[in-house]
Amino acid sequence: MIPVRGYEGHSVGVLGLGRSGLATARALVAGGAVPVCWDDNSAAQDRARAEGFLVADLGKDRNWEGISCLVTSPGIPHLYPAPHPVIAKAWEMGAVVDNDVGLFFRSYGTPEWDGFETLPRVICVTGSNGKSTTTALIHHILQEAGRDVQMGGNIGRGVLDLEPASDGQITVLELSSYQTELARSLAPDIAIFMNLSPDHLDRHGGMGGYFAAKARLFTAGGPDRSIIGVDELEGRYLAAQLRETQNSGEPVIRISAERKLQGDDWSVFARKGFLAEWRKGRQVASIDLRNMRGLPGAHNHQNACAAYAACRSIGLAPRVVETHLASYGGLPHRCQIIAERNGVLFVNDSKATNTDAAEKALMAFKNIRWIAGGQAKEGGIAALKPQFERLRKAYLIGEAAEEFAGQLDGQPFEICGTMEQAVARAAADAEAGDVVLLAPACASFDQYTSFEKRGDAFVAAVSNLD
Repeated sequence: MIPVRGYEGHSVGVLGLGRSGLATARALVAGGAVPVCWDDNSAAQDRARAEGFLVADLGKDRNWEGISCLVTSPGIPHLYPAPHPVIAKAWEMGAVVDNDVGLFFRSYGTPEWDGFETLPRVICVTGSNGKSTTTALIHHILQEAGRDVQMGGNIGRGVLDLEPASDGQITVLELSSYQTELARSLAPDIAIFMNLSPDHLDRHGGMGGYFAAKARLFTAGGPDRSIIGVDELEGRYLAAQLRETQNSGEPVIRISAERKLQGDDWSVFARKGFLAEWRKGRQVASIDLRNMRGLPGAHNHQNACAAYAACRSIGLAPRVVETHLASYGGLPHRCQIIAERNGVLFVNDSKATNTDAAEKALMAFKNIRWIAGGQAKEGGIAALKPQFERLRKAYLIGEAAEEFAGQLDGQPFEICGTMEQAVARAAADAEAGDVVLLAPACASFDQYTSFEKRGDAFVAAVSNLD
């Protein structure tokens, strides 16, 4: 773990005792601080007590004596739609409010770095979609290239649960808007903005607040290099804001999965399945992504562009990056090819919990037997109508089945209810060349506790086919 620096001998409040909260409490103790822990859930309180932590209701004034900082977990609202009462109490008591990401950047650099031959570096990835795949892809490429690298944040290990920096080590972090919005310290060496689509708008007070939360990684973090997806208006704005004068280096790499990028600056883009790198007005590398099974579809080509740009910024050669892009197997539940039976592909994209993500999955394949449904989000699947021509048939599950059936615009469908029934019916109907795709366009909570559990159910159902 990374001991928290700057609070030796002081009491620090910890709000939220899940994975990141308990890791924060441990890191505070390792740094000589005294965590005072609270969670509204009694089972979480019991877990903290079982580890020997002091648990006290931080909603009460008497428990704030000596506490000047509150560290809150990312899932707890601090502004919109309303501040958690304990965060409001922290403001009232004059305490600063931070999160584990802020503590990480405050504590990561140590005096030991003076003896390192090569300074450690931190790569941070944010955006609406593709963060996890891009983070894992960068980690995979660097690891396969023999670099000392670790991964965490919103994927894998919590930031304070990572190992302290070693000579030349690279840390790759996936950061959500919840994490970047509140962190009091942000200092990535390389920062990546993937894209922006409507999500978490109640938490951020609308699209402007959501974008501002993402942009803090760049405007407050001051990275040496910013890799910016410019397929949306916000990315183009951010890239323009971060661009410096012509003779001051290359602080921005623009990436796109939609078009060739103009200009003489550093850019990486994918068109018709080929990735191209351009610098100073000329092409310096090209990679054929079309047969990379771990990276199907244009959305994964954007992920490949971002990972390629990050690894080139670290100093890897184009052919080294290409080799390890090709060996990437994909993350579970994200356009993951799990089986091929009699010429039929079975693809698990349970992470496609909204229409934007489901659209990207649908665009990656043809002849689709689509398993969709769950706990519907506003608008259902009406926005996906342009992709319905790719469907052979839809197999609908969960609460949204009836609603989605009415939005399929005449496409064949079957209401199956359960995952097991949907997989069985889709497999029975499928012919060679078809793709059985789980891309629910829904939350999972009507039938499963998480999208991971839903994806596991799909994998199990495919495994159980005769």
